[in-house]
Amino acid sequence: MPTINALSSTAANPGSTLDRIPIQTLGQDDFLKLLVAQMAAQDPLNPQKDTDFIAQMASFSTLEQSKTMQSDLAGIRSDQQVLQANSLLGRTVILQGSDENPISGLVTAIQMEGGAPRIVVNGQAHDLRTLSAILPTVITNN
Repeated sequence: MPTINALSSTAANPGSTLDRIPIQTLGQDDFLKLLVAQMAAQDPLNPQKDTDFIAQMASFSTLEQSKTMQSDLAGIRSDQQVLQANSLLGRTVILQGSDENPISGLVTAIQMEGGAPRIVVNGQAHDLRTLSAILPTVITNN
């Protein structure tokens, strides 16, 4: 029975810190290695049908595409939150405070915390989820 090398190609160059970190996900190459090992180890008198292999490959491809799409959507959501926060700069907003009292004030800055934008109102950073209202900008003629 053939053996499968459990090390990825990145582990072939020992010495760096990245080489010692185990890979947590399976990639397309890993799937193909498993497929070849499965084909080589099958019983010649009772071989697995080619349709079974195709179904496995299709489900793996679907899973990989789903993970990529989920990652892309998370990036789009993050970008949209940054744009939304940026559009609030200089605007007067009403936020829902932690003690159920609304907070009103001018958005003076945007702070990034943990990859998420927070709007600064009255010198304090607030999460965008606490936004209750955006008041219209009043233009005055001097």
